[in-house]
Formats: sequence, structure tokens, C-alpha cells
Amino acid sequence: MKHLISIDDIGPDDRAALFQVADKLIHPTTILKKDMGGKILANVFYEPSTRTSTSFHSAMIKLGGQVIAINEINYSSVAKGENIEDTIKTIGCYSDLIVLRTKNAGDAAKAAEVSSVPIINAGDGNGEHPTQTLLDLYTIYKTKKTLQGLNIVFAGDIDNSRTIHSLAKVVDKNNKVVYCDTYSDLSPHLPTADVLYMTRVQRERGSEGTYQFTKQHAKVINKECIIMHPFPRNEELPQWVDSLPNSVYFKQIQNGLYIRMALLLTYKGEY
Repeated sequence: MKHLISIDDIGPDDRAALFQVADKLIHPTTILKKDMGGKILANVFYEPSTRTSTSFHSAMIKLGGQVIAINEINYSSVAKGENIEDTIKTIGCYSDLIVLRTKNAGDAAKAAEVSSVPIINAGDGNGEHPTQTLLDLYTIYKTKKTLQGLNIVFAGDIDNSRTIHSLAKVVDKNNKVVYCDTYSDLSPHLPTADVLYMTRVQRERGSEGTYQFTKQHAKVINKECIIMHPFPRNEELPQWVDSLPNSVYFKQIQNGLYIRMALLLTYKGEY
């Protein structure tokens, strides 16, 4: 793989191999000895990030590499009007791999066209977020033991959620999928759901409306249904939901570290 811009760039066989590497990385007694020693990752973020930037940073450090963290790129030459192509070409001179988050759909592909090093898309506007999709799929697989024949409910900001856009590309093919926007009634879909994937309302992209997982929802939801969320969360997911046994979003976050470590090893050519 030269670049990871869309979830389409990594097929089912490659995803399965990636999951096997992640499995090994979970257990300290069997952690892989191969590392990213001597390699430099550039974390280039045009938009704010907590989990994605931190997990890639942590993954690279754990594998023995180093990180150039540019989490406020708007304070760089971008503030002087530099275009994304020149920024990427420049940063590629100093690093071996670039993790890139941008404000507009299509920017990651534009960067990949000019980059001399691999680009991993960490979210391009309301386009895609393929590494989030990989950790989401991994979480579903680890809890449900399958990625087929499931009833999956996407809830929240359907139009602007890049995490939904990416994940839906994969799960739409072999599962029953329901989309509930902020104006839809969630309750009828919960008794038969296997996966509830919630997202916040992205007001920074012009979205409106509001919704919330309520205690009434908790009463009717299938007890085997896992509750997922890519975070950050707002009013749609109250903190009391954390105590439900089927809430897996913090496990989802933890899985992001192992998946991104596996990705870095893959891009180094170790696997």
C-alpha cells in the first residue's frame, strides 16, 4: 500500500491480516519485536484531534520511532497562504510517513498525488476516516466474532459523519443497515440491533438538530447490542451510558492504538 486515503484502499484480505497483527500487539507477552526505529512520522492536522493524533503518536513511540507533531498547522506557513501541495512536499522531506487530517473532502487524495512518502488519511472534512473504520471493524469483530449478518444502526449526523461514510462502505454489503438521523425515532430499531453506532451532531459543518440515548432506549435495546461512538461525544451520549455492560466505545478507543501500530508496521513493509 502506497497511501491509505479511503477504506477502499485496503481490501478484506489485507484487513484480516492487519487484525492478526493487532491481536499480537494486544498481549505484552507476545508483542512484536519489529519496530519503527530510525523512522519519523509527521502528524499533520488542519483540524483538532485528540484520539487520532494521540494514538498515532503513541503507536509510533511504542514501535521505537519518532514523531513530528503539527497539531496546529494553521499557525505554520499555512497562515501565510501556503497550499496543501507545497506543505506536503515540504514535510515529506523531513519524514517517512504522514498522517493527515484536513478540513475538506478530497484534500487527502490531493496530498497523495504530490507526496513522496505514504499518506494516511486521518479524516478529510466530511469525506472519509479509514483508520477509524479499521478500528471500528476490529471492535465489532472482536465482540461479535463476525462482520456479516448483523443488524447495524447508524444514529446521528448521517450526512456529515466521515466515520459513518467510511464504515458504511464496508458493512453495507453483508449486513442489514439502518440510518437514523437526528430527526428520526431510534426506538423501533433497538430491540433487533446488534450494533448501535452513534455520532455527534457536527455543528461546525452546519448540521442542526439534536438527539440523545435515553434510559427508555436502554430498556428496549437488545441486551447483546454493542453501543459504539467514535468520540468526541456531546449530549447524544450521556455519561451514565458508560456503565452499561454493552458499551464498548472506550474499548473502541483502545483498539485504535493496536490498529494504528499494525498500520505503521504494515507501511514499513514488515508485514
